[in-house]
Amino acid sequence: MIGSNTTETHPVIGYRIKMAKNKGASLIVADPRRIDLVDYADVFLQLRPGTNEALLNGIIHVIIKEGLADKKFIREKTEGYIQMSLAIQKYTPEYVERITGVSAAKIRHAARLYAGAESAAILYTMGLTQHIKGTNSVLAVANLAMVSGNIGKPHSGVNPLRGQNNVQGACDMGALPNVLTGYQRVEDRGVLSKFRRAWGTKLNSKPGLTVTEIIDGILRDEIKTLYVMGENPALSDANLHHVLEALEKIDFLVVQDIFLTETAFYADVVLPAAAFAEKQGTFTNTERRVQMVRQAVTPPGKAKPDWFILQELAAKLNLNWSFDTPEKIFREIASVTPDYAGITYERLEKEGGLQWPCPTEKHPGTSYLHKGKFSRGKGLFTPVEYRPSAEEPDEQYPLILTTGRTLFHYHTGTMTRRSDSIDVHKPEEMVQISIDDAARLGINEGDMVGVTSRRGHVTARATVTEQVPAGVVFMTFHFHEAAANLLTINEVDPVAKIPEFKVCAVKVEKIEA
Repeated sequence: MIGSNTTETHPVIGYRIKMAKNKGASLIVADPRRIDLVDYADVFLQLRPGTNEALLNGIIHVIIKEGLADKKFIREKTEGYIQMSLAIQKYTPEYVERITGVSAAKIRHAARLYAGAESAAILYTMGLTQHIKGTNSVLAVANLAMVSGNIGKPHSGVNPLRGQNNVQGACDMGALPNVLTGYQRVEDRGVLSKFRRAWGTKLNSKPGLTVTEIIDGILRDEIKTLYVMGENPALSDANLHHVLEALEKIDFLVVQDIFLTETAFYADVVLPAAAFAEKQGTFTNTERRVQMVRQAVTPPGKAKPDWFILQELAAKLNLNWSFDTPEKIFREIASVTPDYAGITYERLEKEGGLQWPCPTEKHPGTSYLHKGKFSRGKGLFTPVEYRPSAEEPDEQYPLILTTGRTLFHYHTGTMTRRSDSIDVHKPEEMVQISIDDAARLGINEGDMVGVTSRRGHVTARATVTEQVPAGVVFMTFHFHEAAANLLTINEVDPVAKIPEFKVCAVKVEKIEA
């Protein structure tokens, strides 16, 4: 586990990890905080925030140097190994210890444990990706899995845990700026021709913008209209002053959601959407399993399913859409998406769920990827170098702020903060600060503190804990009253354009009564 507070952010998967541990599995946890799974871990690698790729390189270094690499797998199924292995030479455990703070002995222990397993899986989430070098960290994870031969066989592989229940399905449907459904790239002429024929319309071959690029585009007067569905950037995006300036500036903003979010207060038009239990369709979960969603209750007031709202809008634009059920939409999805081609509502009803790729109606679905060979042919090793985060602590801002979630609330609290029974357990933000830092700053449990970065200032109550190490403070982004993203930096990964939510420099001061 790396960069994932699994028991709080993915509690069902966290429970399964504990079950596996009880059945004899070994567990390595790499995280800046002492999360719940540390109590179950064979090795705890408590690294400094923003040093993931250095730690992964150190583990790979040990595997190669001690002859633990799967040479047959590397020779037959990969390419680029020599270049990667040369780049890894300087990442000795002792060198990596100086960067990460993790002892050389623990790095060696973790490497031997992982490489020595018959099957080993890597699970990660946004603690790995929400950095200016998040893409490199994911490439380092792929290098680790390949060097040990742990891809393309059961109970192994690289497993990104999706942050919300249908993120996988949204991405599968092309809710990304550079692909159509099933990750078919918009620049591919063959792909574009297929969709032009299917939809009977012209299509743009130019990739679109990511969320961070859209916000910048608004501020540069390049984007005049924004349509937000089921997202709350006024609380969830980095450097909120920057985001709120864009939301105030944009000519026309539409928000489609189940509640009036912080973002919806800036909207010119709000379209009330139905919640999950108020509509039919499919969700695709973190293991690529497509499952039925069945309507249990009637949507309140004027709320409508998202697909219905979009079709009504299409009618206003004189588009000839004629769907009257989600099933008909799914048939079109299957007709243009090879990975979904064999999935039908009838099969989902009968079989309870199918994992893509499922290319034909007789195909059983795919329980794990890359069996036999990689989708690109051979797996590609990539040399990865460590580089510091965009903003490091200094005399003025001596602490590192890292952000995440808590078990009791979800994302920006749009749903969970409206639940009184949940609010009893977690009614307010609690800034986690180490015992050493609290003593140095004269902060006691429950004191109100001010947290300040170069971008903003928030106040919240402090909790003094052993969960965070000295030099690190932790906040969630669930609470608009203490919005952590007023503090975070909007520097982004150059490839994925993901902001560096997990590392920024702050100072913490006690607020006297």
